[in-house]
Amino acid sequence: MTSSEKPAPVRPRIIIHGGAGNITRQNLPRQSYQAYHDALLGILGKASSALSQPGATALDVATHAVTLLENNPLFNSGHGAVYTTAGTHELEASVMVSRGYRKRGVGVMKVTRAKNPILLAKAMLVRGEMDNGGGAQGHCQLYGETCDRLAGEWGLDIVKPSYFWTRKRWDEHRRGLGLDHDDETYRRDRREANALLGDGSIGSCAGASGDSSDSDGISVGDVGWDGKEYLPQGTVGAVVLDSTGTTCVATSTGGLTNKLPGRIGDTPTIGAGFWAEEWQTTHLGHADIDGQREELAPFTLAALIGECLPALSGYMSIPSPPTHNTQTKVIHSTRAVAMSGTGNGDSFLRINAVRTAAAIARYSRSTPLSSGVYPLQTAVSTVAGPHGMLQQSAEDRWLKTGEGEGGIIGIDFDESVGGKVVADFNCGGMFRAWVDDEGKQRMAIFREEV
Repeated sequence: MTSSEKPAPVRPRIIIHGGAGNITRQNLPRQSYQAYHDALLGILGKASSALSQPGATALDVATHAVTLLENNPLFNSGHGAVYTTAGTHELEASVMVSRGYRKRGVGVMKVTRAKNPILLAKAMLVRGEMDNGGGAQGHCQLYGETCDRLAGEWGLDIVKPSYFWTRKRWDEHRRGLGLDHDDETYRRDRREANALLGDGSIGSCAGASGDSSDSDGISVGDVGWDGKEYLPQGTVGAVVLDSTGTTCVATSTGGLTNKLPGRIGDTPTIGAGFWAEEWQTTHLGHADIDGQREELAPFTLAALIGECLPALSGYMSIPSPPTHNTQTKVIHSTRAVAMSGTGNGDSFLRINAVRTAAAIARYSRSTPLSSGVYPLQTAVSTVAGPHGMLQQSAEDRWLKTGEGEGGIIGIDFDESVGGKVVADFNCGGMFRAWVDDEGKQRMAIFREEV
């Protein structure tokens, strides 16, 4: 390809998730399964349609998909997020792109008033191109009152605390603490949550929008709960590859049920619960006399060092030069990965889970492939699959405390072969939906769907 030629458009890809954990066919009734099925495919359909439009960007589509997940009370983010031990909501969100923005990745923590924390994270990323970062300076992570203040200054929707409330989550919260969870207590606590912020500041209820009910009763968005069905504890997220070859991951969560106020999880922590990057791979290629080119193994600095220091050859695979009449050339290719994690956030933090998977894919070598590319799917399974690093991090607490449980979704892009969606998990199930290689919209919860 000459310098004047534009690269061919990339086939866009998308995958979303809605949490992971100890889900079984027994604790997820058919009616609940159908509700998640319809919600995930509905959101995937809207996001996929947006992705197919000319000029659609990975950033816009990924954050749009997560906004829809935040607005749906079935999921643990935005409206329907879990409570802290104090009965409050402290939301977290993050966005990261493989290229195109100076900050690359941002995280917001302890968000209490922005209706859609993912849009606050997006604004923080985009405004990073402006002087003083649009008010956020060059910071990649922000916490608490500063997040809520910037959300107001940037014109994002601000809501009353009760907007995030659902009876389903509140019952779970109160039962977990051994406290009463009757209707009267619910109405009283919900009223008091709004009343605590009546000082006229950005936290004031005055002028706030988005609450589905101003009455003392259960809001329109509340979902009933029988006390038995599975309640997903995990994050929601979306990973997108657009037609320019740019990848983006967007992630949002309410955290763990009855977490301590001030607890920060993996979702807003760069490298732990989200990651996106791209890099150039360099290969030696050669053309025979008749013009037929064959690609050799990756040509890396390590290979050059190995030629000079034979003692390192036991650790690195050194490509052999062509032995017949060929013309050698260097071939450059772009590789990108993006991933979003869901599950026990503290476990993701301990092993820097998603960045670790990316590093495995970037720096490992795969001998079965002539290009030497190590598949992201294998890296994700190494970290989040059965018996992987996440599970091992729980040690003897595995299946006793929820530690180590989780999953990862992602997209693996190589400009020579296109993009591929990947996913794996080590627990009962992971709510996920994607567009497959044939263009069909798919949804799954368990490892094997029936």
